[in-house]
Amino acid sequence: MLAIRDQRDKAAFAKLFDHYAARLKGFVMRAGAPKAQAEDIVQEVMLTVWRKAHLFDPERAQVSSWIYQIARNRQIDVIRKEARPVPEALANEDESDDGPDAGQVIALEQETDKLRQALEKLAPAQREMIERAYLGDLTHTEIREATGLPLGTIKSRIRLGLERLRHELKDLRQE
Repeated sequence: MLAIRDQRDKAAFAKLFDHYAARLKGFVMRAGAPKAQAEDIVQEVMLTVWRKAHLFDPERAQVSSWIYQIARNRQIDVIRKEARPVPEALANEDESDDGPDAGQVIALEQETDKLRQALEKLAPAQREMIERAYLGDLTHTEIREATGLPLGTIKSRIRLGLERLRHELKDLRQE
């Protein structure tokens, strides 16, 4: 990411794209986007990563966190755009709107913000494992290969991190 940010390195961007594109597509599809829309969102996210690389600050976020936040924001933008009435829908007010309403979008944004805050409270080692497993969509074996850590350590960090997240987010479950 630093090579992309500092030198506009196209080869580094190609590697970054290859690493994240499929993972982002899965992430967006699990959040409810159809396949074609997920592919469009991934293309837009990666284009944003290239265009806004100068804004990346490794002191504030990991590369994966930064990219997944861009993806979440882009997906919310798409949901909002779909929820806007088009002139035909305005003429046919009796048609039902199956899209999310503004309240749903705001609630999603608030939940995302609470999750981000809860993730920031985790120990860095736990946060990294959870981000790799859930945001990065990596298997425990893939994490082991990427980090060199023993499988038991990876599983323990994920388990402990998830317990802490459950505790931090218990208010969300009650709402």
